[in-house]
Amino acid sequence: MISKLLKKGGLVVLPTDTLYGIHTSAFSESGVEKIYTLRGRDTKKPFIILISSINDLKLFDIQVDSKTETILKKYWPGKVSVVLPCQSPKFQYLHRGTKSLAFRLPDKDSLLALLKESGPLVSTSVNPEGMTPAKTIIEAKKYFGDQIDDYLDEGVLDSPPSTVITIENGKIKVLREGAVIIRSG
Repeated sequence: MISKLLKKGGLVVLPTDTLYGIHTSAFSESGVEKIYTLRGRDTKKPFIILISSINDLKLFDIQVDSKTETILKKYWPGKVSVVLPCQSPKFQYLHRGTKSLAFRLPDKDSLLALLKESGPLVSTSVNPEGMTPAKTIIEAKKYFGDQIDDYLDEGVLDSPPSTVITIENGKIKVLREGAVIIRSG
């Protein structure tokens, strides 16, 4: 079962509501490090974490104020990743010294069901750093082959990546334009 593999720190390519992603449990430090190595990703850049509900933020010692919660509920579930402060030193392996993490509550029923079983998952595009993200499982396998523990095929996925925002004093700041158009402010 995929959720058990993920919980153990296995690497799985799964379709998200935007693109295919490489995933592992957000609570598996070894799994997270395997993805950094596999992708050749800058180790100072944190990954996005997929969650199944706003309540999952508490698992990362994150409390949100009412203005932030209102904004989250406006854009979640959806293709918007939100960077939130994470001061907890036990999540250093996730925030990489930035003391913040990006979360997304995806708008895809099958993925939400998996997240409820597996818990929060680290998610990143399926490509070596600097290359074009895989749009199919065939492309994903060409990149990573048997270095990935399992692949879940859902045909061609070709969407812009999630929009990334941060919220400061109840105001939105767009950090990366993506699948959803949002105005800062």
